[in-house]
Amino acid sequence: MPIITARGLTVEYPADGYVNRPIDGLDARIGDGTLSLLLGPSGCGKTTLLSCLGGLRRPTGGSLQVDGLELTDLSDGRLLDYRRRVVGYVFQSFNLIASLDALDNVAAPLASQGVRRRVARDRARRTLARVGMAEHMHRRPGQLSGGQQQRVAVARGLVHDPALLLADEPTANLDFVQAEAVITLLRSLAVPGRSVIVSTHDDRLLPIADEAINLRPAIDEIVEVAERRLADGEVLFHQGERGSAVYVVEEGAIAITRGDELLRTVGPGAYFGELGPMMGQPRSATARASGDTTVRLLTVQEFRNRSRHAALDSP
Repeated sequence: MPIITARGLTVEYPADGYVNRPIDGLDARIGDGTLSLLLGPSGCGKTTLLSCLGGLRRPTGGSLQVDGLELTDLSDGRLLDYRRRVVGYVFQSFNLIASLDALDNVAAPLASQGVRRRVARDRARRTLARVGMAEHMHRRPGQLSGGQQQRVAVARGLVHDPALLLADEPTANLDFVQAEAVITLLRSLAVPGRSVIVSTHDDRLLPIADEAINLRPAIDEIVEVAERRLADGEVLFHQGERGSAVYVVEEGAIAITRGDELLRTVGPGAYFGELGPMMGQPRSATARASGDTTVRLLTVQEFRNRSRHAALDSP
């Protein structure tokens, strides 16, 4: 049974004068008791999706349900209660308070919710023991290794027994040995009644995951329409959109703009739009026809082959 369902989920926000849309019409289901991965390069929307699941960011459109609760319909007060009751966080940079020992770092979220200090510390002790940090609970973050700090961070996210544990690149700052220990720990925490969702580009997590959501756009997909004709002023793509094609101007010209600034004009025989699909990033500019224009669409692989042949043919 899915605990999380996304339908047509879209998130967009203004950035440097244009609209960035890191998540565009996402459909996904995540089951109860699973370890699920959000995969893709930087900028593909992994952290944005975690923020939506954690109630820290509101989607622009679509539906996002957690255990039957529609997050897009919640008031600010109910969203705050959802974050406190349902969600636990594990951050890439640990975010531990340097002046507090491990025990008080883990107890801090409970104390902020009004739980009595003795009760909060007792629960923190049990949770630290669960993640293998019982012997280090009175050490401050500066006295712990990176892997130990991440275990404390996991304990802090786990201390209120959330149904949803969200981890943002939890192995990014760890060496192989430390990362392996944290991966094993996260796997053990995915049990009936609790789902663990990890954003990562670390392929070491794939063998132990139950599910994976690939947020990388398909960059080598077949382009069904190999040619497009554009009228004067017609937009080929907008800044912030995702795209899978590289374009070559056959006739006319394409104006490449960012906001009100004209970056360049592309004429016959020249190509443009290659960086977005090759790097898995949104379009960094808008492409608009300057006069009646015809462009040819290439897949990334076709573009690479064309570039390779051109390099071989050059003197």
